[in-house]
Amino acid sequence: MFAQSSARLLRNRAFSTSAAHRTTSVTLKALGLDAYNLGVYNGTWGGNGNIVESVNPATGEVIGAVQQANLTDLNQTLDHATRAAKVWRSVPAPKRGEIVRQMRNALFAKIEPLGKLVALEMGKILPEGIGEVQEYIDIADYAVGLSRMLNGQVVPSERAGHMMMEVWNPLGVVGVISAFNFPVAVYGWNSAISMVCGNSVVWKGAPTTALTSVAVTKILAEVLETNNLPGAICSLASGGAEIGNAIAQDKRVNLVSFTGSTNTGRTVALAVQERFGKSLLELGGNNAIIVHNDADIDLAVRSVLFAAVGTAGQRCTTTRRLFLHADIHDTFIERLIKAYGQIKIGNPLESGILCGPLHTKQAVAAFEQGVSDVKAQGGKILHGGNALHHLAGNFVEPTITSIAHDAPVVHREIFAPILHTIKYDDISEAVAWNNEVGQGLSSSLFTTSPEKMFNWIGPEGSDCGIVNVNIPTNGAEIGGAFGGEKETGGGRESGSTAWQQYMRRQTCTINYSGMLPLAQGIKFE
Repeated sequence: MFAQSSARLLRNRAFSTSAAHRTTSVTLKALGLDAYNLGVYNGTWGGNGNIVESVNPATGEVIGAVQQANLTDLNQTLDHATRAAKVWRSVPAPKRGEIVRQMRNALFAKIEPLGKLVALEMGKILPEGIGEVQEYIDIADYAVGLSRMLNGQVVPSERAGHMMMEVWNPLGVVGVISAFNFPVAVYGWNSAISMVCGNSVVWKGAPTTALTSVAVTKILAEVLETNNLPGAICSLASGGAEIGNAIAQDKRVNLVSFTGSTNTGRTVALAVQERFGKSLLELGGNNAIIVHNDADIDLAVRSVLFAAVGTAGQRCTTTRRLFLHADIHDTFIERLIKAYGQIKIGNPLESGILCGPLHTKQAVAAFEQGVSDVKAQGGKILHGGNALHHLAGNFVEPTITSIAHDAPVVHREIFAPILHTIKYDDISEAVAWNNEVGQGLSSSLFTTSPEKMFNWIGPEGSDCGIVNVNIPTNGAEIGGAFGGEKETGGGRESGSTAWQQYMRRQTCTINYSGMLPLAQGIKFE
């Protein structure tokens, strides 16, 4: 009854009749969405929590609304997911991979409208929105192959007539709490890998990108239902902090994968550890690029531009600190400012736009505070520094500063396009400055020296989880493990051996000798 009255209320709202709204309507319809949508899925759609409206950050217009979960909805969803996990784990892994392959195809069929919804709701430019959906498609491809390679190993036993081996089995239920900045891809990294490992997944996306969460879940649910599998294998419980906290505290959730701020991640980690659960954390990044005096300057300028301005500075891998060797500092700054001057800011759906809006008004306020702190702490604004309040959306100017490496504002992650530039004289100095911040996600060195390259990726180089040479700090491929050290949380998602976090490792010893020799030669007779 509450849902029906809410739906009538929202349908009667005075939504904008602008061209942007017409685009929104076509996009929502293509994804099976409406002005009002239920935000809980566990085999059936429902929701009895608060209604949240999604707002286009480029225009301030309401895109649509989602009725979130309350705690009762979440409890029921976790019950369904727990039962679904018992069904799913009995399906052979390669056949689980076949279901993920079908999901991959279903996502590909909707790549254009889903990418457009990401641009509308999150605010990233359309090529990045489509690229994010492609990232889910790519990790699904990877997961399909992985479903035939969840290999254990045989371990030599010291006892005659004994076989020792390591095997991997599903955990059960994986909770995924994802952030607004990658409302499709982060869930995809976790879901595709977790599913082929035999787990059900309960997803809580960011409240401000709830429409995207619903759209993705609708696509996956159709595949599960077509194959007569429990829809709760891919459950959705839209909501805010109350739902996230409950997921972290619930013993039915065997692994909680959290993407977000370091402060919130610390709270999640403590809640999960309190009950001896498992957590996978992908938290803040304060990423740096070092450009040495022997670097390819053209390559470095283009890389810094994308790394610092892409997604309007709202990637966890965005470059926020730039260390420039004294020999090339002035020339590099001059060229970088010129490149910044050519950036088009505006509606992310328009062709040629490179910098869309920040996601919320709060993010604009954080940007302005960051600029103010730079000035107060002895820094200078070399380019930009202004919020564009005359525009309808949450737009700011991509900003370049000059400031000391140890200024407090430099050590704080500001989720906006602010790039701090710092001059250095010796490469060891720059590496030390790279490592001095609390975060440890991504880093990159531009050089043509093999010696410096290998020192950089060695034990005395970068302390980050992602250590690049001659490429930006962002734009990670799905084949490598993604994540960072220190306050970034230590978790790893996507490729390499990241799949092992979604399974339980078991060491098994089988005695076929008919005797009972003990390890270490112990006699107990």
